[in-house]
Amino acid sequence: MTLSAELATEIARGETSGLRARLLPEPPQISLTPKRSDYDLNPDMRPDDQRKLTPAAVLLPIIAREEPAVLFTRRTPHLSRHGGEVSFPGGRVDEGDLTLVETALRETQEETGITAAFVNVAGFLDSYETGTGFAILPVVGLLSEGYELMPDANEVEEVFEVPLVFLLDPDNRERRSMEWQGRRREFYAFTYDRHYIWGATAGILVNFADRVTAA
Repeated sequence: MTLSAELATEIARGETSGLRARLLPEPPQISLTPKRSDYDLNPDMRPDDQRKLTPAAVLLPIIAREEPAVLFTRRTPHLSRHGGEVSFPGGRVDEGDLTLVETALRETQEETGITAAFVNVAGFLDSYETGTGFAILPVVGLLSEGYELMPDANEVEEVFEVPLVFLLDPDNRERRSMEWQGRRREFYAFTYDRHYIWGATAGILVNFADRVTAA
C-alpha cells in the first residue's frame, strides 16, 4: 500500500496521528515569513525589493469519511481578484482576528457556511507567498460530516470535492507554463473531472503532498 493510500485509510478510520506527525504542529505568528511561493518555479521573477506582504490564511479541509476528499470553492467570475478560479476557503487577516487559525475558520464559515464546530485542526503547512503580495498560512483541518453548505453567493460560485488519493498521487501533478506580463511563468496544476486547479492553490497542494507522503 502506498503512503497516500495508508494516510487515506487512517483518516477513514478516524485516526489522525499519522497526518499530524507530518504537519507543522504550531502556527506561526500573524507576521509570516513564507518558505514556499509562486517563485519556487520562477526564481528569476522574484521582486528585487523586500515588499510588505499581506497576511492571510486558508483552510485545507479534508472530509473525514470512508473515502476522504478535499473540499474546494470556485470563486464567482465577477470578483476582481482570481474571479472564476478554484481556491481553498480563506482570506486576509481581519483586524479582529487574534490568530491565523481564527482567520481560516472565520473565512470558511463566511464563504461556505461550515462552522468551526465541524473542523478539527490537524496542523499547518509552510507559509506561501503569492505573486499578488499575500503571505498565506495553510491550515489543515479534518472536516467531520454533518455540516450544511450555505455558500456566499457573492463570493462562491460552487463548492466541490476532489478525492484525497487523487491529489496525493504524483502522476496527477502537472507542471505548466503561460505568458504573464511578457514573461514565461511556470506553475503547478491539477485537473480533476471538469475542475482545473492551478496557481497558489496547486502550489499549496504540492507542499501538502510532499509533506504527508515523504518516506
